[in-house]
Amino acid sequence: MGRAGGTSTRPGPEATRPDRTGSRRAALLVALVLGAALVLVIALRTPWTPLPTPPGGASPVTDDAGLPAEVVRRAEALAADIRPASLTNLVLGLAVSALLGLTRLGSRLVTAVGRAGGRRWPLTVLLGTVTLVVVGRLATLPISAYGEVVRHRYGLSTRSWPLWLRDVAVSTAIDAGLTALGLLVLVALARRAPRAWWAWAAGGAAALVVVGSFLYPVVIEPAFNSFTPLPAGELRTDLLRLAEESGSPVEDVLVADASRRTTSLNAYVSGFGSTRRVVLYDTLLADVPPDEIESIVAHELGHVATDDVLTGTLIGALGAAAAVALLGWLLTWAPLLRRAGADSAGDPRVVPLVLLLVAVGSLVSTPVQNLVSRHVEARADLAALDLTRDAAAFIEMQRRLAETNVSDPSPPAPWQWFFGSHPTAAERVAMAEDWLRRGDR
Repeated sequence: MGRAGGTSTRPGPEATRPDRTGSRRAALLVALVLGAALVLVIALRTPWTPLPTPPGGASPVTDDAGLPAEVVRRAEALAADIRPASLTNLVLGLAVSALLGLTRLGSRLVTAVGRAGGRRWPLTVLLGTVTLVVVGRLATLPISAYGEVVRHRYGLSTRSWPLWLRDVAVSTAIDAGLTALGLLVLVALARRAPRAWWAWAAGGAAALVVVGSFLYPVVIEPAFNSFTPLPAGELRTDLLRLAEESGSPVEDVLVADASRRTTSLNAYVSGFGSTRRVVLYDTLLADVPPDEIESIVAHELGHVATDDVLTGTLIGALGAAAAVALLGWLLTWAPLLRRAGADSAGDPRVVPLVLLLVAVGSLVSTPVQNLVSRHVEARADLAALDLTRDAAAFIEMQRRLAETNVSDPSPPAPWQWFFGSHPTAAERVAMAEDWLRRGDR
């Protein structure tokens, strides 16, 4: 690429022809060490057996979780409508990333938009990343729209199409902006420290995960929902008391205006320290009995009591650092760079390849993340049962969640293995039955 204003979009000779062998080996070694640390943390911090098998054996996991046959048929019909679209969206998104990252098409697109920035490499990275993210989002937009149609058909979504478009635009803008800034830092480090950039970037990625965990409740959440305090009353008093009893007091109980978008039921605990609060979907307040609301909040408080957010942040930080170190190893592989049309990690044209590698890494890590998540969620279920001492409310809440959210109580095993972040409704009901049979309860 040419020059404008004395600044080239290509890295200088010192960035394009470093002694890569030692750096490449170091990056791979660090990736393996961090990966081993990640495996160790997962192995030690994951509750593989939250509830020991009670005397007489575990309760059977039924296919219907005790739900009426019509409710199960409706959930299975939704799954039949939405799962092919979900898989298509996943495959199409990955295919677009591969097309842009493993051919010269992506690098040419980055080069073309870079001309709008006077061919200065920082603007080339920023504009190129935003363009690629938007292209990928537009490619899958029709499938997302179909999914929204299906959710409307089953009464899950209440969003108007203008609101849906607004949500898509906001989420895409946040994604594009954060990704562009991240890649700008990565390319800048690669240009300034061509042999050690990945080490600095790995540390930065880990720090970003930690900072993001603290900032998400106060920066990202308000972009999609408005929050108002739950009015004074018995429910608010009971939830604050429940938080105190769990050992995780909260500063407030807020209501999110989720009904603008969905009929789904949900609650969560958000924030740390002075920002910690219980958040209820306003859909919960319509006709859900207080004891069931307390059950779902007790589940969320269980996450806080066992430091699941902090553990997840540690796992995320280690995973991000290991992934960046592995990226440092891959981006010194000359055949891969040539295929992408880039010279080095400091070349702005490397952006499409980095986005592809991140997408592949996310796909590969998904079943591992969900395996850990299912066990963590099961432990939070146990915490809810221990805190409320009300298995009946817990079981009714699980059935209500499955019916209202139109969730398949027993999805196919391969689907649950890959996509299931929570135990199935049938598994959660069976666990509550095991809890009732536990001798020390």
